[in-house]
Amino acid sequence: MPTPKHLAIIMDGNGRWAKARGRGRFYGHIRGARVARKIIEECARLKISYLTLFAFSTENWLRPPEEVQFLMTLLRHRLRRERKTLMENNIRVHCIGDLQRLPQDLQREIKSCIQETDKNTGLNLIFALSYGGRQEITQAVRDLCQRVKNGELEPSDIDEARLQTQLDSSFAPDPDLIIRTSGEMRLSNFYLWQAAYSEIFVTHKNWPEFTAEDLRESLQYFAQRERRFGRTGEQVAQVIT
Repeated sequence: MPTPKHLAIIMDGNGRWAKARGRGRFYGHIRGARVARKIIEECARLKISYLTLFAFSTENWLRPPEEVQFLMTLLRHRLRRERKTLMENNIRVHCIGDLQRLPQDLQREIKSCIQETDKNTGLNLIFALSYGGRQEITQAVRDLCQRVKNGELEPSDIDEARLQTQLDSSFAPDPDLIIRTSGEMRLSNFYLWQAAYSEIFVTHKNWPEFTAEDLRESLQYFAQRERRFGRTGEQVAQVIT
């Protein structure tokens, strides 16, 4: 069964899952973090090359300050606690987004985790933190404009490939499959450029309910898709044969 080279997940529904059980939103985030660990390990076992987890969006800064602070603390705690697991599973960590907005202690933990896992050759685990697709594209355009201003580029040098090299995620291929939990039918400012030809799998399960079996179901869905990239089905069949 063909598997995606790059899988991306919008982990949604922690708060709703907790509320439905009479618990606070923080409890949902804790359970969501545990699910993330299991899915990361399963992706490593399945030999998926890249996994992006949309962990904290640019818009999430608008949440109540106490929830934002809790999420920052939880992220730092999980990065520190799971370091041994990352090394045992040969996982290399990357982060994309406006990391300068994160608390200093979390920035240090991220930097340390990236450095320690830098030589690992298995799954590339990408955390999208303080990340927004529109903001990523805007910053890429600014960088290109500055290069034109400096005389390094001509406007005619700028094409899709050149712009893509300026994106935070330029080191990774575009996601083949994007999974969204909680039944929401939108990208929510996630990988707007990169998702142009991504297959999208939506489940009504909230993230704390998502299991390895659900992951396999999404991969089966992906395997059944005919990815044409603008070509006809007959052309794709000729390329395959």
